[in-house]
Amino acid sequence: MASSSTQPAAEAVDVILRDGGTLRLRPPDSDDTPGLIAFFGGLTEQSLFRRFHGFRHVDRGLVEPLLDPDWSGRGALLGSLADSRNEERIVAVASYTRSSDTEIAEMAFAVADDEQGRGIGTRLLEQLAARASRAGIRRFVAEVMASNAAALSVFSNAGFELVRERESGEIELRFPLAPTRAFNARVEERDHTAVVASLRPFFEPSAVAVIGASRRRGSIGGELFRNILQADFAGAAYPVNRNGDSVAGVRGYRALDEIPDAVDLAVICLPAEQVIEAAHVALRHGARALCVISAGFAETGAEGRAREERLLALVRAHGARLVGPNCLGIAVPTRGLNATFAPRALPPGRIGFSSQSGALGLALLEKAAERNLGFSAFVSIGNKADVSSNDLLEWWEEDDGTDLVLLYLESFGNPRAFSRIARRVARRKPILARKAGSTSAGSRAASSHTAALASSEAAVDALFRHTGVLRARTLEELIDAAALLSSQPLPQGRRVGVITNAGGLGILCADACESAGLSLPELREETRSLLAGLVPVEASLVNPVDLLGSATAATYEGVIAPVLTDANVDALIVIFVPPVVADADEVAAAIRRAVEQAKPTKPVIAVVVSAEGTPAALREHGSPVVALPYPESAARALSLAVAHSEWLARPTPNDFPIAGIDAATARNVVDSALAQATDMWLPPSEARALLQAYGIPLVAESEAADSEQAVSAASELGFPAVVKTAAPGVHKSELGGVAVDLRDEKEVRVAAERIGFPVIVQPFLESGIELLAGIVQDPVFGPLVAFGAGGALAELIGEASFRLAPLDALEADELVTGGKAGRLVAGFRGAPAADAKSVADLLLRLGRLAADMPEINELDLNPILAGPSGCTVVDARVRLSTPAPRRQLKGW
Repeated sequence: MASSSTQPAAEAVDVILRDGGTLRLRPPDSDDTPGLIAFFGGLTEQSLFRRFHGFRHVDRGLVEPLLDPDWSGRGALLGSLADSRNEERIVAVASYTRSSDTEIAEMAFAVADDEQGRGIGTRLLEQLAARASRAGIRRFVAEVMASNAAALSVFSNAGFELVRERESGEIELRFPLAPTRAFNARVEERDHTAVVASLRPFFEPSAVAVIGASRRRGSIGGELFRNILQADFAGAAYPVNRNGDSVAGVRGYRALDEIPDAVDLAVICLPAEQVIEAAHVALRHGARALCVISAGFAETGAEGRAREERLLALVRAHGARLVGPNCLGIAVPTRGLNATFAPRALPPGRIGFSSQSGALGLALLEKAAERNLGFSAFVSIGNKADVSSNDLLEWWEEDDGTDLVLLYLESFGNPRAFSRIARRVARRKPILARKAGSTSAGSRAASSHTAALASSEAAVDALFRHTGVLRARTLEELIDAAALLSSQPLPQGRRVGVITNAGGLGILCADACESAGLSLPELREETRSLLAGLVPVEASLVNPVDLLGSATAATYEGVIAPVLTDANVDALIVIFVPPVVADADEVAAAIRRAVEQAKPTKPVIAVVVSAEGTPAALREHGSPVVALPYPESAARALSLAVAHSEWLARPTPNDFPIAGIDAATARNVVDSALAQATDMWLPPSEARALLQAYGIPLVAESEAADSEQAVSAASELGFPAVVKTAAPGVHKSELGGVAVDLRDEKEVRVAAERIGFPVIVQPFLESGIELLAGIVQDPVFGPLVAFGAGGALAELIGEASFRLAPLDALEADELVTGGKAGRLVAGFRGAPAADAKSVADLLLRLGRLAADMPEINELDLNPILAGPSGCTVVDARVRLSTPAPRRQLKGW
């Protein structure tokens, strides 16, 4: 429901059902009259009786009230699937009728008898409630016959807070439409179950057909089919091509519907203009999963985008799922499925990998193979017309064969859904992501300090920080961290022990660790005593431990256990450069033996800097040590592992309601303003009313229309005073629109006349550090809350931290204690510390305001004066704009 909250009422939406099937819902129009008559006429007498609480004649008059809903007084949705002749068959209808001039509507629904039990009624209710709520309806009423157990079950399981009243043989159900926490949790649970079921044909197919599998070597379809055979697929594989030629000795078919057996997964490798017809045949034959390798769709422009929309509509009409188009394919090594045109099969393992780029996915797989990384699955999602990274996260969350998830992302289709899903999954399995597009090209022109400091990168970082997703900045870092996270225990702290036979590399490693936020602690006295008996007297026993160039395999084997078991060490990096006296293979074997004998619960990284590469003893499967190429690689990968460990250790935030919020008053301010203009800066009085409704602490002020009013206001509020322009939205200090520390009536009068009327008069607050907080509406990620150093230097300092709205208490505390602003709050250079709790409370309220009022495009609170006794907002600017409806076809 959350994902459809911005869906225009008249738009179609796709929903996913309990058994993994999909269904497109849309408003009915006059062309649907015959289909609706056939739908109601096809219901059993019992179903028809229960729907209308008596027998009704099925004719045009019965269905006309459902057609062309206006969504104010009437709303309706229908769901349809393709029948055996590929013609549309309506399988479900839901509607509401508003009671006259009220916020209450009566609703009803019906589902075809042969489609009941799939969760269609529940999805209809969710979507109808969301659209009714946007039309101003606050409550549904439904009359259900007491004998209609199926309908009662739909209402009971939906998650709404029901009130029941029984009268004779009927039950009246009443429930508010505003989604509660319990309702959202129920929807999320339904989505998860349904998505996992829908993806099973991709990951566990019993039969695969490759459409476009040419016998010619070098063709994409032919090579993909041969890859399936060479990977020793556990099921049946069928080549389909124009002539029905056999491929690699396997009998071919001219069309998928000639294959005598059921096919779960159809992989299409045809020119774009032939794809829809091939998909039609495959879906009609019963394929539940399509993987379209072909290019020529949305990535090529308007014509390709229209082709992609037709393809998805066809897939939905048959209740199926689609990977691609324009993708590399899918591989599941544990089932011997390699339905990709990659040059080599993936080694089996426990990493799930999703890539939005096929070519980059290939490059990463090649590098991963060099590191002996194994995969539970690889999915190239291409244009992600349907199956996305969000869906794959749902699958891998339940997959017992996956311990780590890798994502290569170029864009987010639904970042809010990603936030919910990834945050849940990351509690069970690390998610490691490489997000492309980290340049300043995502920045935009802005007229507020908050928006000027924001960027697409700030939004991505806020999203990943919120969800616990680990962000790798390079492909090398992605692979290094994957190697570490997939083979080593998580570190329980940031303290690193370093052993080396080259002092220079030890220093480089120490520098890299410090840059990555790690520390090299002093080893315990007993550890240094043990090491003293194992190394030459010239060796350094501080951390890094420098064994000197004379160290042998025996030296390494002896010193590893004492350092590894030191209570001051959370992780160990062992560095070796082959000198004349020691062989790299011998030292690598010694490192491995020492770690195996120690059976550590800490991560151990080996860095062997050798022209021959990493020795085999450290590359082999099952090695207790992860080998990385450079000290810097080790530090960066270890830093990501530490970040995940710390995120897991965070307490689960409690989403308690915030006291003192009057959302209704704030909503009236926003709606009244936008009734006058679709984009505007609020006048100061309205901005003040909006912020006061959410309990934001504001300095006392008064608006003055002339000099006498300004002087009177200053006398009442107290001197010294501040006079500033009341013009909405301007940067007051940049335009000379503010005068401070005015000591008497004359200074107030002069300042007010210079600035120009109307003006705002405030008392001059002399103490407190200057902070900035704000809201910016990101076009992709939604509302962000910013916090940083304030005052006139906000943009010059140029550092603000961002979080997705709404915030939880932990995120608010992190903002207040982190970065340069956190140092100011804590008391910088002897200044008294500010009341951090009051600043965090302000941020929580700001985050709730941002989430509740998406019309807030930009909001600046700058400066906020914070001191030991609390914080006060001195200046506020708010820009509102009517949000453009976001067409989100995917309803989960």
